[in-house]
Amino acid sequence: MLFLINSNKMFFLFIIFFSTLISISSNSWLGCWIGLEINLLSFIPLISNPNNLLNSEASLKYFLTQSIASINFLFIVILNFLILKNSFNNNITSILINSSLLMKMGSFPFHFWFPNVVEGLSWFNCFILMTWQKISPMILLSYYMNLKFLFLVMIFNVIIGTLSSFNQTSMRKLMAFSSINNLGWLLLALSVSENLWMVYFLLYSLFIFIMCFLFYIINIFYVNQLFNLNLNFMIKFSILINFLSLGGLPPFLGFFPKWMIINYLILNNLLVMSFIFVMTSLIMLFIYIRIIYSSFMFYNIKLKWSKIFIKNNFLIFINIFSLISSLGLIISTLFFI
Repeated sequence: MLFLINSNKMFFLFIIFFSTLISISSNSWLGCWIGLEINLLSFIPLISNPNNLLNSEASLKYFLTQSIASINFLFIVILNFLILKNSFNNNITSILINSSLLMKMGSFPFHFWFPNVVEGLSWFNCFILMTWQKISPMILLSYYMNLKFLFLVMIFNVIIGTLSSFNQTSMRKLMAFSSINNLGWLLLALSVSENLWMVYFLLYSLFIFIMCFLFYIINIFYVNQLFNLNLNFMIKFSILINFLSLGGLPPFLGFFPKWMIINYLILNNLLVMSFIFVMTSLIMLFIYIRIIYSSFMFYNIKLKWSKIFIKNNFLIFINIFSLISSLGLIISTLFFI
C-alpha cells in the first residue's frame, strides 16, 4: 500500500509522523496543541480528493470536528493558566480536557463523526485514521486522566461499538465501529500500564493493517462482495483468522492483551466491568463469524472466467502470520513460563 502512494502524499505522511512526535515529546500543553494542529493540517490533504465527493465530504467533516476539539483543548488550557492559576486538580477541568481528547480520537460520546468519515476514505487512509491518529490524543490523555469519567467512557465504548456493528453492510463502517469497541480496551489498557497499552496497540495496529490490506487488494467495500466474488480460499482464510484475532478469540494472538486486561480487572475485583467487556467481545466475535461464515457457505455462480487470482508476494507474509496468529497464545505463554 505504501508503494502506491505518490511523493506528495509521502511528504504529508512524514509530517503526520513528526507532528505526533512533537505532541508526545512536548513539555507544555501549548506544544502539545501545536503538534495536534500540525497533525490535523497534514492529514487533510492526504484524505481530500477533488475528483471524489465522498473524500471531500469526509475531509470537511474531519476538519470541523478536529477543529472544535482543538479549540476546546486550547481554551481549557488557557483558562487554567490565566484565570484558574493552573489549578488542574479541578474535576470539571479534567473532564473537559479529557473530553476534547476523546473527541480527537473518535471515542464515546463524541463518536458520531468517526464512522461517517471512515466511510468516505480509502483503505489506506482508514488504516491511518484508526491507528496512528489515535496515538497523540491517547498519550496526552495518559498525562491527565479522570479515571471515574473514563471508566464510564470505556464501558459505553465497548457497548456502542458492539451494538452499532449489527446489520452493517459497509465494511468500512464495520471496521470503524470495531475500532470504537477496541478503543474501550485501549483506554482501559492505558489506565493500567503504558507497556500494556503499547502491546495492545501494536497488535491491534497489525491486525487492522492486514485487514485493510486484504480489503484493498481485492477491492472490497461492502459485505455482500464477500459473498458474490469468487475469491481465493486462502484470502478468505486469512480474513477469518484476522477477524477472530481482532475479536480476541483464544488461542489467537489477539486474545493475549485482552487476557492480561481481564486478569487485571479480576484481580482488582472489577467483576461487573470485566463481565461487560467479555460479553461485548463475544458479541463482536458473533458478528465477525456470521460474516465470514456466510462468505464461506454462500456460493452463487462459480465460473472459471470469474475466478479472482491475485499475485502479490505480500500475501505470503500475511498467510504465514495468520498461521502464527492461530498458535499465538501458545507461543506467548511460553515466554511467561
